[in-house]
Amino acid sequence: MTMRDLPTGVERRDFDGETALATAGEPVYGEPTDEGWRRWDPHRSKLGAMLASGMDTGLDGGETVLYLGAAAGTTASHVADFAGPTYAVEFAARPMRDLVTVAEGRPRLFPLLKDARKPETYAHVVEPVDAIVQDVATRGQADVALANREFLRANGRLLLAVKARSEDVTDEPAAVFDDALATLRDGYDVLEHERLEPYHADHLGVVARPR
Repeated sequence: MTMRDLPTGVERRDFDGETALATAGEPVYGEPTDEGWRRWDPHRSKLGAMLASGMDTGLDGGETVLYLGAAAGTTASHVADFAGPTYAVEFAARPMRDLVTVAEGRPRLFPLLKDARKPETYAHVVEPVDAIVQDVATRGQADVALANREFLRANGRLLLAVKARSEDVTDEPAAVFDDALATLRDGYDVLEHERLEPYHADHLGVVARPR
């Protein structure tokens, strides 16, 4: 993956002799920093793993983003560092408190205490977006992506991380991924998909566009 493949606002920088992805912003989770840039740990971020793996996310920097499953804001904070308005949906109250704290120093990050499975509850707040980043650990992850497709602009991108163990702990991950992709194709053209090892076991990164 070359520098030109990275979104504007994401760079490869040296941290203690090791080259890694980085965004410019205040640190959030104890990550190393260098001259205002903070390391983006792909072991703690599915989107970071997709970028580190060389997947073509279609992100250029400055996009309006809907982030589904923002949790405490580890990845959402990096996204808000290089993207435009970032709507961060999280269902659980405890991580939402951390997410709100992260957003205090990031005026483009908007936390929403909502359920990603019920987009109608935040449709009045979220504008059309250029990208959906989804990391929701629940059954029916492809269905969540389909339900939120209405927010994506026609040329937008879905950047989805499918967690096999959240779908079915008994089935083989490959079979789970095949089922998720088949469901996703009801409303998306799948452009690329790749396992996220060695960063995340039993996860599939997916890039898709609405149709």
